[in-house]
Amino acid sequence: MKIYTRTGDAGQTGVIGGRVDKDDDRVEAYGTTDELNSFLGQAMSFMDPQKYPDLLPELLQVQHELFDCGSDLALLKQDLHPYKVTADMVDALEVWIDKYDAVTPDITRFILPGGGTVSSSLHVCRTVCRRAERLVVTLARTQEINPEVRRYLNRLSDFFFTIARTANFREGIADVEYIRSAEVFKRKS
Repeated sequence: MKIYTRTGDAGQTGVIGGRVDKDDDRVEAYGTTDELNSFLGQAMSFMDPQKYPDLLPELLQVQHELFDCGSDLALLKQDLHPYKVTADMVDALEVWIDKYDAVTPDITRFILPGGGTVSSSLHVCRTVCRRAERLVVTLARTQEINPEVRRYLNRLSDFFFTIARTANFREGIADVEYIRSAEVFKRKS
């Protein structure tokens, strides 16, 4: 099988159920989830398996789930194929967020993205995830989508925030508070 097909040379691409322009909102949304997946793969490549034996398998699962998001977003009509992203996936992210948040120091103010290489890379994932979420919101205004994809991306960005902090904590690097931030987070109980 050849990698190139030449079918997109005129500016359209295939989706599940038809063809659309390459700059269609649907393509922008699933293309950005693909971009996020690439950044996540890069972040994972910076992780020492000895320091992140718990997190690496979870992130590999997220990579598969991002492909599921892309598949659902590429679907023109639900009746063509069952959706892959489910509420259970969102629930699993919440469990992971709670688990990692429990081991990081309390914060009350916004923090600057950064710290070590792993944390910085995960913050990039967080911001690309937020962009993907915004594009899915835009798409949902005019076209049918799986609403669980929007929920998943919303929760996933929170997960990236939490594990970016976890990475700094494991690396012995303190988060840097934004100096003009008001107190916006409640302390853990």
